[in-house]
Amino acid sequence: MQSPELNPLDALLAECRKVIVGQPQLLNRLLVALLVPGHVLLEGLPGLAKTRAVKTLAAASHMSFRRVQFTPDLLPSDVVGTLVFDPRSLSFSPRKGPVFANLLLADEINRAPSKVQSALLEAMEERQVTLGEDSFPLPDPFLVLATQNPLEQEGTFPLPEAQMDRFLFKLRVDYPSAREEGEVLRRAGGQEEAVRPVMTGGEILEAGRLAHQVRLDDAIRDYIVRLVQATRPGPARAWKGLELVRCGASPRASLALQASAKALAFLGGRDHVLPDDVTALAPDVLRHRLLLTFEAEADGATTDEVIKALLAATPRP
Repeated sequence: MQSPELNPLDALLAECRKVIVGQPQLLNRLLVALLVPGHVLLEGLPGLAKTRAVKTLAAASHMSFRRVQFTPDLLPSDVVGTLVFDPRSLSFSPRKGPVFANLLLADEINRAPSKVQSALLEAMEERQVTLGEDSFPLPDPFLVLATQNPLEQEGTFPLPEAQMDRFLFKLRVDYPSAREEGEVLRRAGGQEEAVRPVMTGGEILEAGRLAHQVRLDDAIRDYIVRLVQATRPGPARAWKGLELVRCGASPRASLALQASAKALAFLGGRDHVLPDDVTALAPDVLRHRLLLTFEAEADGATTDEVIKALLAATPRP
C-alpha cells in the first residue's frame, strides 16, 4: 500500500481546502463516499457550506456535475428526464434529465413531494433510469449528494425509510469554531483561490478498486456483524439503549460499514482495516437507519446517543 503522502486523493483534498475552511470530517467522509461509491445525505443549518462543499468537490474533479433545487412543484421528469414526441418521425425520443451526471446535488431534498423522491430510488440503487420501455445506465461513478435543513418542517416531505437506507452516510454539519469562522472572514475579504480539476472519474474508480483490496480481518468483519445485529430488538440482544430502538439496521448497513471502513483505511495509507475505522464510521452509517420508538422521541432521545451506547456495549476485537 502506498504511503499517505502519495495517496491519489490528497490532491483532491488540497483543492477542496482552498475553499472549505475546517469541516475535516465532512471532507473525509465525502472522499470515502467517492471511493465506495455511495450516496451522502448532508444535514445542517443554512450557511454551513453544505452546498459549497459539494460544488467544490465537483470543481476539483473532471466529473460532470448537476444541481437540482428541490421544490414542492418539482416533477419526476425534472430530475430523471422524459420522452419527447417528435411529430416529424412520429416517434418518442428520450430527453435525459440532470440525474445523468457523475455528481448530482439534490439541494433541500426534503422539499420535494414523495413522487419526486421516489423517482430517485431506481437511480440511487440500480444506477440506471427507465424512460418508457428502455433503461439507460447512469455515468460511472454516480453519486447523489443531498442536503436538508433539520429545523424547517413546514412545507417539507420527510424522506421515506426505503430511500434513507439508500444513503451510505448521513452527515451532520455543525458550526465552525471561532478560529475557523475568523478564517472564513479573512478569506471573504480577499480574492478566492481558484479550484483546479485534479482527478478524473477513471482515476477515482481506480482508487476505489485499490480501496476495495484493503485487507479486512475476520475478527473485524465479525465485529461489524455484531454491531448491526445488536440494533435489532430481541431477547438475546439486551443492552442499555436497545429499548429505545423500534427498528434496527438492515444488512445494507453491514455492507456500508465494511466498504467504508476499507475506504477510510485506504485514505489513511493503510493496507488493513482497524477496529477504530469501524467505530469512527458507525454513527454516520447507522444514524439514518435506526428508528426510535415514539416514547424515545418524545423524551428527546437521539440516534447518536443510542449509537454511542451501542458502541460501548459491543466488545471490540
